[in-house]
Amino acid sequence: MSEATATSGPDSAQRTAFAVLATISVCHLLNDMMQSLLPALYPMLKGSLDLSFGQIGLVTLAFQLTASLLQPLVGSFTDRRPLPYSLAVGMGFTLVGLLLLSVAGTFPVLLLAAALVGMGSSVFHPESSRVARLASGGRHGLAQSLFQVGGNVGSAVGPLLAAFIVLPLGQLAMVLLFNVGTWYRRNRVARRPRGHAAGGTGLTRRQVGIALAVLLVLMFSKFIYLASLTSYFTFYLIERFGLSVQSAQLHLFLFLGAAAAGTFLGGPLGDRFGRKWVIWVSILGVLPFTLMLPYANLFWTGVLTVVIGLILSSAFSAIVVYGQELMPGRVGMTAGLFFGLAFGLGGVGAAVLGEVADVAGITLVYKLCAFLPALGILTILLPDLEARRRRRT
Repeated sequence: MSEATATSGPDSAQRTAFAVLATISVCHLLNDMMQSLLPALYPMLKGSLDLSFGQIGLVTLAFQLTASLLQPLVGSFTDRRPLPYSLAVGMGFTLVGLLLLSVAGTFPVLLLAAALVGMGSSVFHPESSRVARLASGGRHGLAQSLFQVGGNVGSAVGPLLAAFIVLPLGQLAMVLLFNVGTWYRRNRVARRPRGHAAGGTGLTRRQVGIALAVLLVLMFSKFIYLASLTSYFTFYLIERFGLSVQSAQLHLFLFLGAAAAGTFLGGPLGDRFGRKWVIWVSILGVLPFTLMLPYANLFWTGVLTVVIGLILSSAFSAIVVYGQELMPGRVGMTAGLFFGLAFGLGGVGAAVLGEVADVAGITLVYKLCAFLPALGILTILLPDLEARRRRRT
């Protein structure tokens, strides 16, 4: 059976392999739980190594650039030559990076540790996203949401748990992913023959190019804004409201928990109502709340960040599946591109926003970023792939 079969109508008749989806989601949870140690340790590292906000941004950049630059390359390579057991190898990179982080006493060693953690993501995400699609039984949005929500939950609970169980988590995840690799090797479909990127959509290359450009802009708006929260929200709360580090991290946990819930909802809603509409509501719909956030008191800051996390995070599953449908036969490359872009934009955003915070203050960061979701209006330029598919059948 070819990948063309696996991504078209007959795929929907296959059974969704929920056991595999659950396993890959749990592994995503464990991977991102370990990776979440890095931002959770920022307040401690800032004090112990006397780091500036700009240096903290560079640490995030080192982590996210290694992930972003390598992910599309890994995905493109595995489209041609699937590597089932690379999932366990990627988890190994993450574990080694965190062990190095535990002994990092200088800024260069800290950068190296962050880069190794990023390399783990670059190997893990493209192939695990491909496994999720293979196990979806045609319910691609649901499968991507189940896979991605594991990562969001891991990021949310990581600051509370990961510091105590990093080594056991890494070992457990590698064992689970070895078993997933065995299932993947038995069930993987043949690569779709290389051809016109838009062959399954009826779109011209120009239309595909415009759609990809719009998706990239939407990813920019989403992940630059998320970088402002994941990297600097605790500092914002401490500076503006005088919270303790523990209280500020609890607020960050609530935001990340809401983001995990939004990630889960986005995929099934995209399956039900169409991915373009989920993308539209998720990006542009969050604009009123981001505009209010810099002027809210502590209570409403907590409420608004939960709402922002819930709405804004619902877009990513829809964007990944939309991209895979836009470029059929390039599942790994598409997943690597969007996951890699997510990391890369987050890294660049963290570095730039850190410099802004050093010069003009952390509050200005949120006033400037508040306007980013307005770019969601560009969603109007995306073709409605579901409607085109219905007309063709």
